[in-house]
Amino acid sequence: MINRILIRIKVIQILYSFLLVEKQFTLESNPTAPTKEKRFAYALYLDMLVLLIKLSETVERRANDYPLASTRFISRLLIDDTIKSLLKKYRTEPFPYASLVDSLAEKIKESAIYKKYLKDSGNEIGSGEEHLWQDLFNLVIMTDPEVGEVTSRRTNYTLKGLERMHDMMNRTFVNFLASQDNIAEVEQALSRSLDKARELYFRLLYLPVELTDLQDRIIDENRHKFLKSEEDINPDLRFVENRVVEALRTNETIETYVSKNKIAWSTDEPVMLRNLLKAITGSEIYADYMALPEATLHDDSELWRNLFKKVILDNTDFLETLEEKSVFWNDDLETIATFVLKSFRRVEEGDNTGAVLEKFKDDEDARFGSELLRYLYKNKETYRRYIDDAVAGSNWDSERLAFMDIVILEAALAEIMNFPKIPLSVSVNEYIELAKSYSSARSGAFVHGILGTVVARLQKEGQLAKK
Repeated sequence: MINRILIRIKVIQILYSFLLVEKQFTLESNPTAPTKEKRFAYALYLDMLVLLIKLSETVERRANDYPLASTRFISRLLIDDTIKSLLKKYRTEPFPYASLVDSLAEKIKESAIYKKYLKDSGNEIGSGEEHLWQDLFNLVIMTDPEVGEVTSRRTNYTLKGLERMHDMMNRTFVNFLASQDNIAEVEQALSRSLDKARELYFRLLYLPVELTDLQDRIIDENRHKFLKSEEDINPDLRFVENRVVEALRTNETIETYVSKNKIAWSTDEPVMLRNLLKAITGSEIYADYMALPEATLHDDSELWRNLFKKVILDNTDFLETLEEKSVFWNDDLETIATFVLKSFRRVEEGDNTGAVLEKFKDDEDARFGSELLRYLYKNKETYRRYIDDAVAGSNWDSERLAFMDIVILEAALAEIMNFPKIPLSVSVNEYIELAKSYSSARSGAFVHGILGTVVARLQKEGQLAKK
């Protein structure tokens, strides 16, 4: 029932809400009214961060395998504008610690810190990274005599300035840890959101039952009026005896879910239910159905398919009620409604026991949302670099990018790069449609263009085999 289209929607919704409020990782700022000592400390601080990046690109486990380069701390440094500018500067100017990079890389490779990281990194995403760079900096780099020697020869060197830099580095590591994303919390939010989508499915399935029950009560009340019409005495029971509705009413899966979750439109939303029934009985669809000489099971099924498509899903009172119950339900409604219509079709085909769709088609779909989130959280800084590079080479203004566009692009890249069984065209098209629905008017074209540029780069670099 919950397919990958809906899962992608939920992932985007959850990511947007979480990433919008997450604590951002920031570097220490350039001191105001700087003294010579402060200028020395800040310049040294930035060079130490650059040194970490260069070490991450040098520590090699196997040929072309640099495990430290993909750590989240390094990835976050690489998308910082100050660091980007400094790296650009050192392409044409000598880096003060360039001569020490190879020897420090060897010391890191021999350290217990690095070996433990390699051992832990095969486990859960992010395992072993929490204090990795802080420990390498404090216990390997800062204790190295050659680092101390090069530092002592720098302009305006003082011990107090060195201590100030050390404090700035450790504050940066603490800042990084504080900004670490709680993937477990995000996964729980996704799970709750998918459960709510499942609830909407059952609520929609049970809605015809409650509407016909209400109509049955109204017919019974009319029978007991003091002044009765011929219609009150001999009512047409075709609507309340609809065989599709009766199959839904007696379905054990629906009955169990409704009872366990205490779903009752008639109790929770009696005014809305009555207004919706009035809209249904006043519709041409209802009139044509009731005027049939004889109603077949197909007619019974077609009635509710048409009522959902043309009356219920367009009813303002009903839509407002859904929005009050869940902020996401109106976004989910179109997709979930297709599953409800499919359930009506199954009843028509005689499959009453299988009328209720399984929550997920298979185990792969059940894992898809959680895996997509984990891949994204593990690599979102890398994906952001790809996006920034693509934007830099285009006519798009990076300062005016919608945050939702960034979320959609990062999720798209997480899927494209980590789910080889999903065709590239499927992933690209799905996220273009999401951008059109959830972001700005130009977002579809923007996402299309940026994804095209990034995909071409990945294919050229041999990082993406599928086409």
